[in-house]
Amino acid sequence: MVKFEKLAEYYGVLEGVSSRLKMIEIMSETFKEAEPSEIEQIVYITQGVLAPPFEGKEFGVAEKIAAEAIALATGYTKEDVEADFRKTGDLGSTAENLVSKSKLKRMSSSKPNVSDVYSSMVKISESSGKGSKDQKIKLLANLVASSSPVEARYIIRYPLGQLRLGLGDATMLEALSVMYKGDRTLKEHLERAYNICSDLGLVAKELKSKGIKAIEDFSVSIFKPIRPALAERLPTAEEILEKMGGECAVEQKYDGFRCQIHKMGKRVEIYSRRLERTTDMFPDIAAAAIKEVSSKEVIFEGEALAYNDVTGEFMPFQETIQRKRKHGISEKAVSLPLRLMAFDLMFAEGKSYMNEPYEQRRQKLEQVLNGSETIKPSKRIITRSAKELEDFFNSSVSDGLEGIVAKDLKSPYIAGARKFSWIKLKRSYQGELSDTLDLVIVGYYRGKGSRTEFGFGGLLCAVYNEKRDIFETVSKLGTGFTEAQMQELNNLLSKIEQKSKPARVDSIIEPDFWVYPKYVVTVKADEITKSPMHTCGMSIQEDGSKSGYSLRFPRLVGETAVREDKSPEEATTTKEIIELFGQQKKVRVSDR
Repeated sequence: MVKFEKLAEYYGVLEGVSSRLKMIEIMSETFKEAEPSEIEQIVYITQGVLAPPFEGKEFGVAEKIAAEAIALATGYTKEDVEADFRKTGDLGSTAENLVSKSKLKRMSSSKPNVSDVYSSMVKISESSGKGSKDQKIKLLANLVASSSPVEARYIIRYPLGQLRLGLGDATMLEALSVMYKGDRTLKEHLERAYNICSDLGLVAKELKSKGIKAIEDFSVSIFKPIRPALAERLPTAEEILEKMGGECAVEQKYDGFRCQIHKMGKRVEIYSRRLERTTDMFPDIAAAAIKEVSSKEVIFEGEALAYNDVTGEFMPFQETIQRKRKHGISEKAVSLPLRLMAFDLMFAEGKSYMNEPYEQRRQKLEQVLNGSETIKPSKRIITRSAKELEDFFNSSVSDGLEGIVAKDLKSPYIAGARKFSWIKLKRSYQGELSDTLDLVIVGYYRGKGSRTEFGFGGLLCAVYNEKRDIFETVSKLGTGFTEAQMQELNNLLSKIEQKSKPARVDSIIEPDFWVYPKYVVTVKADEITKSPMHTCGMSIQEDGSKSGYSLRFPRLVGETAVREDKSPEEATTTKEIIELFGQQKKVRVSDR
């Protein structure tokens, strides 16, 4: 069994490493030492979770609880803890400092192993009701009191979601491959299994205990959400048809909540784009899935939008977003009903449709939704004509929708990947960038002038480089914020700020405060330009200089400051930025 102190030492090394290959090497060694029964827990701890997101397990540990636990475990006062925290900016480091000079004797001479720490964290998570705060403090304090200084650092950071290791899922998949085979060649097999079950801990456990055959045998399972397929972009109907081989389906693109519906008998679960359980938030959709969907066992997905029963029209996203709430759900479901526009099916009546061609999946979807009033198949056409595709796009936009998604009639469902089997139509006009981008916050700046009172002046934003599994800067963002958004961003970012650049961030620019890549913002800009200051797609030019890509006149858009439905790895990619830049150049030439 792996002692938690050993895992903490590995984490300490990872914090100081910027090389992705070195990270893979360190994690593969960690996995090699683990027993099959604990590798699952090591993966969850490294991800900073108790379980995959669809299980909905939360620690329920705020900074105040962690601070009181440190005080109780070390014999210092809460004021002492707060004073040290003000110096370090990190409660994990504060725990490490105070444990190293604790006023109390270490509670146990035996060192906890990974399973001891993990099971204690589960107990902390499950503590609820009257007296639960004191119970959480006591359980966390017991862990800290029996730990070494380096263990204390990560015992406190773990439930706060602040491990700061710089490890993405892609890197861990490669580390698992190296653990098992000595190289990274199994990543594709492991990624397929992960895309199907959305549980990296389970993938690791199966590989460690049963080998690669178990990974190859992974199949779709109801109530384990599938990582959603993603669309590429092209700027014209002609290019889409050419890419699709001359014929494709074209579906309306809706601006709402992406929902993956799982049904077995009378039980229904709904999962978000981020694979979090949202069933309780959408009781009208869940009820319709039970009453109106003919298949007893089914997995399908769609977009939920607010709907006006009187006019028969979809309402803007500003209205739909009101359905995202924890209280008053039933009342809002009556005053603001939803319609689910379903666009794909992955499983029905014991059969996986993942590898079936799109057209067959669509036919089965229409069959199981026949007669449903609340859940309808998305509106679509099948065409060989660029003009017909363009007209359908224009009519969709005039109806208040986002646009269209073209789909390859013969393609399987490609989980967790952005492929040209699905293509969004987003046009650029005279070199201007008409589409919005989803960027990851990696740093922020102090407020100056009128913004001084908010403690917030702007953001340093990045895109995700899928190949490198890191975030490359693409823009400083200083406009488009409301006062409420500035206050919200300051509150969110001050809790995750770091003194040094996070391991997964590639940046030449130095912000006032670095932050761990966690939050995504939606941005609109006039165009994409070349820049020597940003690392997005940076390459060596003919004159020997280095140049990346940046945004011209970026501004924040949207009602909320951050996009809660997207993870950092689901943000706009470096590859997309480069493609959009190329599309701008084509438009400029054709407009002359």
